[in-house]
Amino acid sequence: MSLDSAPPFVHLRVKSAYSLADGAIPVKGLVKLAAGLDMPAVALTDRGNLFGALEFAVTAADAGLQPVVGAVLGLNRASDEPGATTADPDRLLLLAQDQTGYENLMALVSKGFLDGEGIEPAVDFDDLRARAEGLIALDGVKGSPLGRHLMDGSSRAAAHLKAMQILFDGRLYLEIQRHGQPHERALEARLLPLAAEYRLPIVATNDAHFAGKDQFDAHEVLSCIAQGVTLAHRDRSRLTPEHYFKTSQDMARLFADLPEAVENTWKIARRCAVMPRLHPPILPAFDDGSGQAETEVLARMAHEGLEARLQAMEPPADAALEQTYRDRLDFELGVIEQMGFPGYFLIVADFIQWAKGQGIPVGPGRGSGAGSLVAYSLTITDIDPLPFNLLFERFLNPERVSMPDFDIDFCQDRRDEVIAYVRDKYGSDRVAQIITFGKLQARAVVRDVGRVLGMPYGQTDRIAKLIPNNPAAPTTLAEAIAGDEQLQKMSRTEEIVAKLFDIGQRLEGLFRNASTHAAGVVICDRDLTKLVPLYKDPRSDMPATQFNMKWVEPAGLVKFDFLGLKTLTVIAQAERLIRRFQPDFDINRIPLDDPKVFEMLSNAESIGIFQLESTGMRDVLRKLRPDRFEDIIAVVALYRPGPMENIPTYISRKHGEEKVHYLHPLLEPIVSETYGIMIYQEQVMQAAQALAGYTLGGADLLRRAMGKKLKSEMDKQKASFVEGAAANEIKEAKALEIFTQIEAFAGYGFNKSHAAAYALVSYQTAYLKAHFAEEFLCASMILDAGNTDKLAVFKSDLERLKIPLLPPEINASKPIFDVETDPETGRKAVRYALNAIKNVGGAAMEQLVAEREQGGPFKGLEDFAARVDTRAAGKRVMENLIAAGAFDRIDDNRARLFINVDRLTRFGIALTEERNSAQTSLFGGPANGTGNGNGDANVSRDGSNGAATLQMLDAEDWPLQERLKREFDAIGFYLTAHPLDAYADALEKNRVQPIGKLLTSGPKGNRVRIAGVVGARNERRSANGNRFAWITISDTTGSIEFVCFSEILMANRDNLEVGTPIFVEADRGKGASDGDLRLSAAKIEQLDTLIAKGSAGLRLFLSSPESLAPVSALIDGCSGGNDRVHIVIEIDEDREAEVVLNARFRLSDPVRAAIKSVPGVEAVDF
Repeated sequence: MSLDSAPPFVHLRVKSAYSLADGAIPVKGLVKLAAGLDMPAVALTDRGNLFGALEFAVTAADAGLQPVVGAVLGLNRASDEPGATTADPDRLLLLAQDQTGYENLMALVSKGFLDGEGIEPAVDFDDLRARAEGLIALDGVKGSPLGRHLMDGSSRAAAHLKAMQILFDGRLYLEIQRHGQPHERALEARLLPLAAEYRLPIVATNDAHFAGKDQFDAHEVLSCIAQGVTLAHRDRSRLTPEHYFKTSQDMARLFADLPEAVENTWKIARRCAVMPRLHPPILPAFDDGSGQAETEVLARMAHEGLEARLQAMEPPADAALEQTYRDRLDFELGVIEQMGFPGYFLIVADFIQWAKGQGIPVGPGRGSGAGSLVAYSLTITDIDPLPFNLLFERFLNPERVSMPDFDIDFCQDRRDEVIAYVRDKYGSDRVAQIITFGKLQARAVVRDVGRVLGMPYGQTDRIAKLIPNNPAAPTTLAEAIAGDEQLQKMSRTEEIVAKLFDIGQRLEGLFRNASTHAAGVVICDRDLTKLVPLYKDPRSDMPATQFNMKWVEPAGLVKFDFLGLKTLTVIAQAERLIRRFQPDFDINRIPLDDPKVFEMLSNAESIGIFQLESTGMRDVLRKLRPDRFEDIIAVVALYRPGPMENIPTYISRKHGEEKVHYLHPLLEPIVSETYGIMIYQEQVMQAAQALAGYTLGGADLLRRAMGKKLKSEMDKQKASFVEGAAANEIKEAKALEIFTQIEAFAGYGFNKSHAAAYALVSYQTAYLKAHFAEEFLCASMILDAGNTDKLAVFKSDLERLKIPLLPPEINASKPIFDVETDPETGRKAVRYALNAIKNVGGAAMEQLVAEREQGGPFKGLEDFAARVDTRAAGKRVMENLIAAGAFDRIDDNRARLFINVDRLTRFGIALTEERNSAQTSLFGGPANGTGNGNGDANVSRDGSNGAATLQMLDAEDWPLQERLKREFDAIGFYLTAHPLDAYADALEKNRVQPIGKLLTSGPKGNRVRIAGVVGARNERRSANGNRFAWITISDTTGSIEFVCFSEILMANRDNLEVGTPIFVEADRGKGASDGDLRLSAAKIEQLDTLIAKGSAGLRLFLSSPESLAPVSALIDGCSGGNDRVHIVIEIDEDREAEVVLNARFRLSDPVRAAIKSVPGVEAVDF
């Protein structure tokens, strides 16, 4: 038989990218490979999972291929075998022969994850025995149970083979592989006689991990990434170049001596006649105990809810308006019943109402669901759709049946409680999260590949940082290289970098790990493993579907999004703080027309305000001067790429600077709210209804067609629009003109329901800040306690509002930020949190505060050490508390405390051990001595009663600049003072404008002079590939952000490191109006360099010779400048000597400040 006439070979062992760093073939790539080689079928057999099963089956079937679904299942060794509890599991290849086999395979791989305790999911042989029906097994290769027994020479081989033959009667094959590895021939020599003896068929497989031989090197690196080793590692797992996706001809040649082994692959594929089923949506029945059908329950609850909403309406609705609400409700209920979704609404309403009943904050709505009056009546949403013209048809279109989709925002701290309620209600086996897969993206792949290639960390880190980091639209490695000259030069000049880029681009986009989706949850009416396989994230106690977000719905599962929104937690924390002073405060009862809110927003004082706090948004607010809630809805919708172009027109028309223009008089009622501009998708729908007689359902289809820009569909819609417009006496030419303009708007129109719901959250946070700034900013800081950049911004805002930020203090601070009354001023103040100090740990601070609340304030260091477990706290914790100033009220000499941390710790340990042992002394020596006499003791005994006392070393306190630096290191920004304090005189001489004044008064001209310490640098890449960066600097009055374009950025990289004091001349953006704070750097230099240009001398008056040594130490490292130093020493009451030093120095303001702080020194500039 010639090779060309031989039966086709079918790949039955293929690992895709879903094998997570063990396979490098994406599912679509696998199907394309098999179809391109004219193979009739192909299998997907990933390691321990069915992650890609449904995607693969559908994709293969669409390409005309027969999909064979399988998995390599981990199988635990028998309990009486050597190494049963420690050895890796065996791996058995299983293929689904029929629907029963597919369901059994789903159950087995699910059990492997849900019950498995090792790193690799695995089941016991008894589990396999219970679920073997409908499965074909391939055994005998290395790593399989039979292969292991044969390679070990185990006497268990025969017993195992007999058990498998009975279990898989007529469905067991002995598997042979030929990749050129020595063990394969040895195994084959044993397998062939067994096949003859037991009359078992043999089958040839090729363990395909990558597409072609040229992918071998890249896959080796991928394997090393998964193993956490380098290519040079000797004991790593290895494949061969032969583990590629071979052709039928390749396999026929390879097994020319065993043609039946190749022929059996086709026979097996023909036996595997099963396709994973696609299901319509399946939901559990909702039962409220009334005995009513779901439709009746929904109607009753919705009408009751609407009446409650109408009763609470202010001002009260008249009879006509009430009837409008009832008619809208009945219409929506009819559509929901017609489409079969009452159960969905009831399920969502149930868990939301439960959450609200438990005091868990729930968002007012999200997405198009906010347009439903039924949802508002059921309290699913909290924004009334009628006053804001929110359309139900945008959510549920009776002319286009699709599942509704409520995205629900919960307080992020309590979201898990709601999910737990749902699991308890419907059953833990019927509720799961949804899997998601982490990909190797450009930055990550550079770091991973560089590590595997043995490149220095610093080198790969530098390369990775040159790749723009934009999570919303990730830059590919190829795009990064094409747009960056430095990367191109490295690739040309360094062979290892060229190899890094080559392999990185081959691996980029492959899956690296599995985790759970942040929000998605599925709820079913049956055990989920009947429909999908399940996965268990080691970091979660809740299972997840093995199919991702795209594929769970075709499998029959309905997704519910339980989103955690930090802003809701901020609001809840603010309410908690406010109710100490105003117990009846309720954020849901605030007016939506508060003048103070709009005044604050018009001044762009929106730091911390949801959706409105970016620099660009603040510029918009300053120009817009919003004075109604609808303006906030509009700005939330407009502030996006595309619609942004309409912002200037919206503002000009709002302020009467530009005439409002309508495309047609019929559109005026629809777009008058937005000054003739179509901002919302709902306006597009209403326009089609008003102009061309569309139903709102039909108008939603038009909107979708415009968004997709499908020409054939658009031609149909255009004809319908023109025909409908003619009924309103609109001529064809005008109708076509209007259609074209509406089409342009529809391309970027925003969902008004979503904008309105999020605008409400924006308004709520603005109201809190306008009326309860202390509580709101404190709550914001609680939620961002680990983000020092954000804390620094909030600190600046507190300073601007003249709200004290009290420093951390062990006798006053709580673990979290808190609002307290300042005893010195009687005003509210924010107290800094202990757990916001770096590296102190929340648990340790909670124990510290608990001890203080139980035993009273700490009276001193000895009392602190006696009551707090200093050993458990640790040296670093104590050092950071000291550096942050938390002990200043007890002892404000931070340097002395710092050098005595070890003594303080040992003192605490001694007291603890003494209490535990009830001994009078643990140290020996005299009762009033200093311990063991080695000079390192920290405990002495009081001679009168034998009590331990703390012996501390003495030290001069740190100079101001060192004190601030250590404070910065412990807190993340400057709290009690600022390094620029030392530059005050020089800044004034150089006409530098304080940042706080700039923020409140705005720039006076087109160029501003500012100075500050660099707090953050965020580099980006523009659309044309040029690098730019957003730089944040702060001075003693506030912080500001400016943009630094490519040329300035490249020339000043070293000056823009975090913590560097810099001077900046910045220009306002082109076309900027007065007050516009969009600044771009025109000149940057280090502040010390600027001040050195206007150098001055320093005359030092020393009252004692002892002051000379510290002064000398400070100026010795300052050579190379132009500053003169005169030292005046007092000889006696009548005489003094002045010494002029020959050398010139570069005395920066911080050095001058340090000299002036030396005891016995008076310094005068000249």
